[in-house]
Amino acid sequence: MTALIVHGHFYQPPRENPWTGNVDREFGAAPYHDWNERIHAECYAPNTQAQIIGAQERVERTVNNYEKISFNFGPTLLSWLERHHPQTYCRILQADLVSREARGGHGNAIAQAYGHAILPLANAQDRLTQVVWGVADFRHRFGREPESLWLPETAADKRTLDLLIEQQLRFVILAPAQAARWRAAGRDEWESVENRTIDTTKAYRYLHQDGSGRSIAVFFYDGPAARAIAFENALTSSEALVAKFKRAAGPGTLVNVATDGETYGHHFKFGDLCLAHTLEIEAPDEGFSITNYGQYLDEHPAELEVQINEGPDGEGTSWSCSHGVGRWLRDCGCHTGGKPGWNQAWRGPLRAALSFLGDKAAGHFETIGSDVFSDTWAARNASIELVLDPQRSREEFLHRQAGRWLSPGDQVRALTLLEMQRNALLMFTSCGWFFSDISGIETIQVMKYAARVIELLGELGLPSPRGQFLEMLAGARSNIKAEGTGADVYSQYAEPASVSAQLVGDGEAKPS
Repeated sequence: MTALIVHGHFYQPPRENPWTGNVDREFGAAPYHDWNERIHAECYAPNTQAQIIGAQERVERTVNNYEKISFNFGPTLLSWLERHHPQTYCRILQADLVSREARGGHGNAIAQAYGHAILPLANAQDRLTQVVWGVADFRHRFGREPESLWLPETAADKRTLDLLIEQQLRFVILAPAQAARWRAAGRDEWESVENRTIDTTKAYRYLHQDGSGRSIAVFFYDGPAARAIAFENALTSSEALVAKFKRAAGPGTLVNVATDGETYGHHFKFGDLCLAHTLEIEAPDEGFSITNYGQYLDEHPAELEVQINEGPDGEGTSWSCSHGVGRWLRDCGCHTGGKPGWNQAWRGPLRAALSFLGDKAAGHFETIGSDVFSDTWAARNASIELVLDPQRSREEFLHRQAGRWLSPGDQVRALTLLEMQRNALLMFTSCGWFFSDISGIETIQVMKYAARVIELLGELGLPSPRGQFLEMLAGARSNIKAEGTGADVYSQYAEPASVSAQLVGDGEAKPS
């Protein structure tokens, strides 16, 4: 039988107001309070109880789609679900447990880099923390070690894959265009990959650059089948969808596809029902064995070696930008929505401003942190336990990280430093650059984290970088003349959140 793996990347950017911890009312989400609530109602919850419709249009049974698909959930989204929709949250965790029992100990869930930053664009410390926090969050929720970690936007370069190997992850999922060349074991000659021609019915091995022989398995998802699901209305018929899978299989032993999980119900109404019928009835009837990547690797170990495409100037590649990772750096031509004549030249100044602020915060963290932590960066990596468990003793955590009991004043300073770093990491959430204008709600959200970083620097008695930060943001111009520059957007919509949050607990966020 041909193995079939359907992977869903379930993710929303962190939406919480940095000062209240609550999600403000968001433009465009009506009749729901915010986009998390709307997509939960349309996708996350329905996929836990998808209906199988039988004769006379009667509901024969309901199924939990997460028991059948490979999936990852963004850590900040899972945190929100745990708080606001515990039943959905528990059904997601239960699905992983059921799949572990059915698939030789290999659960369907995989981890995700914590804040959905583009890892090839992150500095070494931030890249490590994003992965360490993602693994720790997964371990906390699913009660086991992850076999894989979803790379945000599948953005990868050699340093990123080396890091996954160092963190002892077993496999990674990439887009077909991210392969550069491959060769059979023991062969010297490489086969070049052009025009997305990598054979996606096989698993590959990527070797660490250090020559140690350590490796990670790489699965390249089937591009045409995934594109049909995401953009070509393939979810209108489970029978037609399985026909696409059969064409993709050819003589191979595997068909695997990966798309945004929100495709199943939010992007396409009733997509959850099509998915359920496909995996419960149509695909097994056509000779497919529904599985996940971990189980497949047990039966078909990766033997072919692969090298990845590192994109223009070695910046990296991704699944949602045909220009490598340009979508998060410059006006590369990739965008979503917007009006004729708009541009995304604002992306460069935004990246530069946030990188400047992040570097300032990191420098102060390292300097001041050395007075209260025995290892500042190890303390930051470990601090995810405070995020995951608000009841955990701060005093005991700081004692472990400092190697001594800290005074009350030093405890406040240490915790302020860690909170500053948490917000600095969230500044680089990929959605801040993804859409069409700097005045969009996703970009304003990353600016709010920047405002919080600046505020916390002030609480530590440090010089404010606000002036230079605004000068850099002023180089980013909105496509909407009335919005002005990035500095104007920041001052109007992001910075006042620290004040308005205290006065208006449920204000409506700026429309995009």
